[in-house]
Amino acid sequence: MKVDGLLFDPRSGMYIMLLKALEGEETLPIWIGKPEADSIALALGRVATPRPLTHDLLKNIIEELKLTVARVVVREIVDNTYYATLYVTDGENERPIDSRPSDAVAVALRTNSPIFVDETVIEKRNADELEEWLRNLKPEDFGNIM
Repeated sequence: MKVDGLLFDPRSGMYIMLLKALEGEETLPIWIGKPEADSIALALGRVATPRPLTHDLLKNIIEELKLTVARVVVREIVDNTYYATLYVTDGENERPIDSRPSDAVAVALRTNSPIFVDETVIEKRNADELEEWLRNLKPEDFGNIM
């Protein structure tokens, strides 16, 4: 998947990270906080900051330890909370690291790592009828920040 955009939801005061399938029409909106949205926006815009921000620091630590981010997987949703795993590898051994999806995606964007969503998450989200809600959105419903 890829980050298709960031939207501001004025009703909740939160941001929405919209993930979209590289092939096909599947989308996954995940509500996130402002700091995470700002970090993702900086990564999408390839904006360099004078000093490393938190997700830049994580990238630097991973690289300094001679590891790479193999992939990020949004693996489940429980009580409207999404869970993700950041997989790091030294080339031989891979280690899963529990993460919030927004943090995992912010690191993935900085390391050019692939982003996946488990099919069960897409199915559960579809069962919650978010697809219909997304189809009925109008641009004026949100403040687009990307």
